[in-house]
Amino acid sequence: MNDPIAPFGGFGLGLRRTHYADFLDLEVDVDFVEVISENYMVDGGRPLRILDQVREKHPVIIHGVSMSIGSAGGLDPEYLDRLKRLERRIDPLWVSDHLCWTRTSAHNSHDLLPLPLTEEALELVCANIDRAQDHLGRAMLFENPSSYLSFPEDELAEWEFLSEMARRTGCYLLLDVNNIYVSAQNHGFSAEDYLAGLPLDRVRQIHLAGHTPGKIIIDTHDRAVCDEVWALYRRAMAMIEQPVATMIERDDKIPPLPELLAELGQARKLAYSARARVPA
Repeated sequence: MNDPIAPFGGFGLGLRRTHYADFLDLEVDVDFVEVISENYMVDGGRPLRILDQVREKHPVIIHGVSMSIGSAGGLDPEYLDRLKRLERRIDPLWVSDHLCWTRTSAHNSHDLLPLPLTEEALELVCANIDRAQDHLGRAMLFENPSSYLSFPEDELAEWEFLSEMARRTGCYLLLDVNNIYVSAQNHGFSAEDYLAGLPLDRVRQIHLAGHTPGKIIIDTHDRAVCDEVWALYRRAMAMIEQPVATMIERDDKIPPLPELLAELGQARKLAYSARARVPA
């Protein structure tokens, strides 16, 4: 059994190449930064040197996109070794990834591909999570994906799948509020029911991001958080009793840093307002 992940209530941003100089040269008003693990799972180079310097100023979360926790063939041992080397070097607040699969034995899609929500898939995912956590020697966080299709074989709601996954493996949850909104709109379920069905005591981090509207809503991370996602975030913060970290994600059409910090300030205000309404 790995040590529990202590609650942490900070507000942060994703560290992107566009803002390297800002984080190196300025005092940026964030409580942490989050980085994409795979960008730094190397044996040297400028990005890793920059991350070392940023780590001297800010706590770091490492967030993966290619562990492929849903792969039927199991996890890649070389990937786990490289991730562990990065984890030992950075000593992050925590390590996270996604509930998805990304690769076969011969091909990496570089996309977060969906899983059937079945008992068979749940057993596979839990076995892979157990292996990853044992290899790292620490509990991990896993993020709910955005969803654009469902499988006729589905036996569980996504929140039921996540709940049982966390119970069986001892992992924690990274709650992407935008992904909940996107999936709820695409599939016609209630975002509030999704929140109510989760073990919210296992949540340690929240992601906020923008999406592209349309007949099918796409999680693009290329614009500001919309009003509906802000409202769902406020609802989540009123329901979660322990401190959780909140982060703004932007991966395309990245604006100047002050614009993202203003958006992060809005998250702070909404979080504090939501908590003020929760009875002691």
